[in-house]
Amino acid sequence: MTAGLHLPTVVVVSGAFIACGLLIAFLRWRRHRPGFISVTDQATYETLHTASVAARHLADGYTDEGCERAAPFLRAMLATPALALCDRSSVLVWDGEGRHHLPAVMDQGQSVLSSGRTLVLGPESVTCSSLECPLRAAVLAPVSVEGRVIGLIAGFGPAASAGLARAAEEVASWVATQVELAELSHQRTRAMEAELRALRAQISPHFIYNSLAAIASFVRTDPARARELLLEFADFTRYALRRDGAFTTVSEELRNVERYLVLEQARFGERLGITLKIAPEVLPVRVPYLAIQPLVENAVRHGLAPKEGPGQITLSAIDHGTDAEFAVDDDGVGADPEVIRKVLDGQSRADSVGLGNVDARLRQVYGEEFGLVVDTAPEAGMRVSFRVPKYSPALEEPA
Repeated sequence: MTAGLHLPTVVVVSGAFIACGLLIAFLRWRRHRPGFISVTDQATYETLHTASVAARHLADGYTDEGCERAAPFLRAMLATPALALCDRSSVLVWDGEGRHHLPAVMDQGQSVLSSGRTLVLGPESVTCSSLECPLRAAVLAPVSVEGRVIGLIAGFGPAASAGLARAAEEVASWVATQVELAELSHQRTRAMEAELRALRAQISPHFIYNSLAAIASFVRTDPARARELLLEFADFTRYALRRDGAFTTVSEELRNVERYLVLEQARFGERLGITLKIAPEVLPVRVPYLAIQPLVENAVRHGLAPKEGPGQITLSAIDHGTDAEFAVDDDGVGADPEVIRKVLDGQSRADSVGLGNVDARLRQVYGEEFGLVVDTAPEAGMRVSFRVPKYSPALEEPA
């Protein structure tokens, strides 16, 4: 009986020791096992992740909505019970405890907004009648962009320290950097939109004149052909001058290329040979509007038009699984590679058709590695190609 009564206790106690030993061994193994991050690594990751999320909310600049969404993450970066974001005229957002301190923020921050210097406030300035409120001090740091103070960040807590003051200044500087990046992005976007408007308006007067002249030449000899060409010309100009959206499908872009080539063939006749190699899988892919047609126009105008005798253009659209590749080859007069380099670098305006324009817009949408690739030499023809992902979040236009 006695042995029977004590045996389970011994087993349980022994099991507890074994469990503790296993737990200790596991923790040691976990600490040193590759793939598990240390406490320091975890803290670093969390800080970077918090900053990354806050940056996404500030992508449009120092806006009311962006500041409201970014505030919780900025407060986490400062590790304060409360945080306020202000512009030059008002408090944009208060995040955290002690919201009853909000009305005093703008008065407290006037010197920061005017001088651009960080201000530390103690209990004599951050007054409160509530015993439960943890806010008894604050650090107000200016958000300065290009020498202008556009607002301030105020971190509120139980006490102000040199560490908090430094942290507030660093976070304010980081926010200012995000605002500057947003402004640069906006400027670049506006520049790209201006370039696109210019490209729309850049339908060559010579092309228009030559197309209409070619159409007129068929009016008496072949009225049906003239009518067909006139409709193609109307559809081409309607597409080229449209205003709805910066993106289109490969199918729509190639249809406009086809219109363009029909009109050019009416002028060049047998001098212009055309080969199309189109993979059906790429037809639904969305690409920047007027990304392919200017490359074909460049091949006709600068490659084949100056050439004596017939010339050949080959347009390829190739499926590469997650990517699509487009290429325009011609056996025309070619060009000096240095001239093309300057065009793509924006150092030359000799590119009247738009190689530089297309290259800049591709890089703007997809990233710097997705620009045009040009292979050419004098009297050796030219190949212009680019490769894009078949899906990119950048191509999702707002409804």
